[in-house]
Amino acid sequence: MSAAAADRARYDRATAHLEAPVAIVDLGAFDDNARDLVRRAGGKPIRVASKSVRCRALLERVLARDGFAGIMSFTLAESLWLAREGFDDVLLAYPSADRDGFATLTSDPKLAAAVTVLVDDISQLDLIESVRAGTEEVRVCLELDTSLRMFGGRVRIGALRSPLRTPEQLAELARAVVRRPGFRVVGLMAYEGHVAGVGDAVAGRPLRSRVIRLMQTAARRELAARRAAVVGAVRTVADLEFVNGGGTGSVQHTAAEDAVTEIAAGSGLYQPRLFDNYTSFRGRPAALFAQPVVRRPGVGVVTVLGGGYPASGAPGPDRLPVPYLPEGLAYDPMEGPGEVQTPLLGTAADDLLIGDKVWFRHAKAGELCERFDLLHLVDGEEDRVVASVPTYRGEGRTFL
Repeated sequence: MSAAAADRARYDRATAHLEAPVAIVDLGAFDDNARDLVRRAGGKPIRVASKSVRCRALLERVLARDGFAGIMSFTLAESLWLAREGFDDVLLAYPSADRDGFATLTSDPKLAAAVTVLVDDISQLDLIESVRAGTEEVRVCLELDTSLRMFGGRVRIGALRSPLRTPEQLAELARAVVRRPGFRVVGLMAYEGHVAGVGDAVAGRPLRSRVIRLMQTAARRELAARRAAVVGAVRTVADLEFVNGGGTGSVQHTAAEDAVTEIAAGSGLYQPRLFDNYTSFRGRPAALFAQPVVRRPGVGVVTVLGGGYPASGAPGPDRLPVPYLPEGLAYDPMEGPGEVQTPLLGTAADDLLIGDKVWFRHAKAGELCERFDLLHLVDGEEDRVVASVPTYRGEGRTFL
C-alpha cells in the first residue's frame, strides 16, 4: 500500500463516525511541520501567523512548543479577543480603522500591554488619537515595504503594502510616533511575500521556476541590505523590542539576517497546496477536508457534494482546492469545483461508492476554517479523532 493510500485509509477509519463535509488536522503532520519550521529558523523565535491557523486550540498547541513565541494577527478585533483569551504577545500585522477597537485598547491596561498595532502612515496615529478612551500607552510597530524595484522603479515585484521604503522614511515616522504622548515604537515588520509566499518550483513550468528563483535571489539580497539600514536608522530613534520578517517560504533565508530578531510563519503548519512548489523545504499536508460521494454519473465519474472553496487572491486554477485522496481524481474542466456539486473524473472514481469520502486540500491555510465550525484532530499514530476543536467560525468569531 502506498503512503497516500495508507493515509486515506487512516483518515477514513478515524472519521468513520463523522458525516462529511468534515475537516481534519493530522496532528502528526502538524507537529512535524512545526519541528521543521523551528529547524529552519536556526534558533530565532517564530511568531505564528494566526490568519493561517484560525483555531485557538491549535495556536495554543504550537505556542507550547520550544521555538515559537507570540502571534501575528490580522484584525484588531481578533487581536483584542486573543489577548482576552490569555495570549499576551499579539502583533497586529495590518493597519486598522476599527474605532471601537482602539477605544477599547486605550482604556484597558491588559489589552494595551498585550497588543502591538501596525502603523505606516501618520494619519493612522490621528485616527487612534481621535477615539482614545483612556490613557493606556499604544504599542506601535512600523512596517517596511519589501517590494523589489527594478529598471529605475518602473517594475515593482511584491505586494502593495506599506508606503515606507527607505531608512529616512521609517526614521521620520518613528520620530513622529515618539513625539506623541501615549505612543511607543516597539517593533519593525517587513513581510517579503514575493519570496515567502511564491513557490520557486512550479510543476511543469521549468522556465518560469528559473525566473522566480533569479528574482527571489535578487530580492533577498536587496532586502537584506535595505532592512539592515532601516533597522539601524530606527534604532537611533527608538529601542526596538523586535524586528519581524519572513514567512513560511523564506524562514531560513530571513533568519540568516542579523537585523531580524524573529520570523513570522503559519501556513507551513497546515501545508496547503500553494506551498508544495518550493525547492527549499517539503511539508506534510496536515489540514484536509472531505466531501461525500453523492452520485455516480457514469464510468470514471463520481460527484461529491459542494466543495467549491476558492482561496483569496488573483483568480486562477491555483486558487482552487485539489482532490487529494484517493489519488487519480481530477475536476471536470467544464464544471470545476461547484457550490452544490463537484464532478470528479478518473479511474479511481470507479472504486468509490455512494457515501464514501473524497479528501481535498485547500489552496491556502487558514481560509479552510471559514468553511467549517470544527476541526477534528486525528492522532498522529492511532486511527482515531482525539479531539474536535472549534475554528474561529465555530466560536462565533468573524474577524473579516
